[in-house]
Amino acid sequence: MFTLGRGQLAVVLFFAFRQGRQKAGSCCDSASKGNGLVRDAWWMAAWRWAGREWAEVRRSVRSAFVEAGPERDTLVQSLKAAGAAIAAWAVSGWWFQAPMALLAPWTAIAMVGSTVYQSVRTGVQQFAIIALGTLWASVAMAFTRDQTMTAMLLTLPLMMLLGNYRRFGNQGIYGATTALFVITGGVSSTSTVGHRLLETLIGAVIGLLVNAFVLPPVHLRSVRDRLVRLARETADVLGAMAEGLGEEDGLEKSEGWHHSAGGLTVSLQNVSEARRWAMEGSRWNPGGRLRRTGPKPPPFSEDLRWGRVCTRVLAITRTLEAINDDTELARPSQDFFRLLSNVLGQASRICVVETELLVGSGSDAKQHEHRDAAVREAWSVLSSLTDTFHRQEPRASAVGGQLLLEARQLLMELAPSS
Repeated sequence: MFTLGRGQLAVVLFFAFRQGRQKAGSCCDSASKGNGLVRDAWWMAAWRWAGREWAEVRRSVRSAFVEAGPERDTLVQSLKAAGAAIAAWAVSGWWFQAPMALLAPWTAIAMVGSTVYQSVRTGVQQFAIIALGTLWASVAMAFTRDQTMTAMLLTLPLMMLLGNYRRFGNQGIYGATTALFVITGGVSSTSTVGHRLLETLIGAVIGLLVNAFVLPPVHLRSVRDRLVRLARETADVLGAMAEGLGEEDGLEKSEGWHHSAGGLTVSLQNVSEARRWAMEGSRWNPGGRLRRTGPKPPPFSEDLRWGRVCTRVLAITRTLEAINDDTELARPSQDFFRLLSNVLGQASRICVVETELLVGSGSDAKQHEHRDAAVREAWSVLSSLTDTFHRQEPRASAVGGQLLLEARQLLMELAPSS
């Protein structure tokens, strides 16, 4: 029988222990490498997101100073709200020396709305809920003899419930917050309650006057501006797809195309919002006489047409992304993608001309001529794409047929008369 001495046994145990540590170390190294890869991927995604957000901020700031549009309207309304708050504080806090002057600028900021009608409606709602909160909190303070905690128990639950009443709109929360100001102020005399109502009224009046007579918001132009932006962004997405599909590995960019196409839905919602503002903004608005309103907005049918165009573009990008992600799907030939690239390129040209027509720059006759030429070329290339589809392998018919159908419907929306 083979036996080991103490020295030999110690050597064997040492090597066995070291080998175990090496294996455990290699496992830890693999785990740490995996964690490092995950961490690097997370930082890269965060960096890309930050880059996109910074690009959007830069574009918005540039648009606000370079051209008339939603960004400039937002800048003007923000400065008006700040000016109204400063004026309200000057009247209530500096001139009247009101004990609770904060309520005046606080109310004035909320009064500078997107339309004059919205300001009036908001002012009535806000003054009603603030007056109710002030009166109820003052009564609660008098009843509890200025006991703050007991007054809160009697006031806040009721004011939060009243704040959800639909007649108060989005202003319902001001009842509870005003009640908190009153209760934490600690004084419930009649004169103090009167001061608070007066300060609220001062802020509402100043906010309404600033919004109505200092560059009053006229949103007739906003519909056209946002339609122009939607058409321009659609042209950019289609142009990027046309350029990418002309390359051999162009489908690798399909995720970015789909993300950009998803952004078109946001622009479409902005068009709908501007349309609502245009209808609401003409009510009780002196801006029609104080400011140049420009041409009338395009008809509502244009909103619907561009909505359908965005739906087709999103469907095409979704299909291309699915082709790139699913390796089991049979792809159409490179000739098919090349012709599809040409179709999308012509569609992008049509969108560019549509943008120029909406802006009204240049000669309308020349622009219509360019548009008709792009439409004829697009339908000619689509005919070639259809012939190429019929020569595809049966396995690629499902994907190719879906792309062909969406491309045809896209052209039908962009050029319905063809």
